[in-house]
Amino acid sequence: MDIFEEDYIVRPANYPEGGCVGSGVRTLDMGAYSVAVINLMGTVYMDPLDNPFTKIDEILETIDTPNIFLDFHAEATSEKKAMGHYLTGRVSGVFGTHTHVQTADECILGGHTAYITDVGMVGPELSCLGVDTESAINRLRFRMPVKFQEAEGACFLCGTIVDFNEKDGKSHKINRIIIR
Repeated sequence: MDIFEEDYIVRPANYPEGGCVGSGVRTLDMGAYSVAVINLMGTVYMDPLDNPFTKIDEILETIDTPNIFLDFHAEATSEKKAMGHYLTGRVSGVFGTHTHVQTADECILGGHTAYITDVGMVGPELSCLGVDTESAINRLRFRMPVKFQEAEGACFLCGTIVDFNEKDGKSHKINRIIIR
């Protein structure tokens, strides 16, 4: 079985069609309710893609559950914050990813939408975003292409836990977690 043929592979919804496996939206049947998971990629300091704000509006028109969570993979904090405010009251949660460093700004926007600028990463904690520190330093120091090696050592897990009402999609609590 090829993992890339599985229907649970999620990729940015604003990628060009046909160029990448997976889908930008997946709806999970949880029995008594369903949850939609969306992935979008920001465009500030990133590759030029379809506008994520326009794309999310298109997607939200097609979703049939109030329980909607967005993984917003973006470089710029300002773009992540703007998306969180843009979706306040329209989705259950907006979780920023990409920078690998967990932020301490988790909150409930507008009494409805769980938000954090970056959930962090899972991997070797004493590293440069999961990469062996020596190869990361050499690339930055000498500006030469370097094959990155995964760092060794103890790992940590960063994430969030969100309490939400599955009937209306309204989040009431978001907590950061770090397990070392």
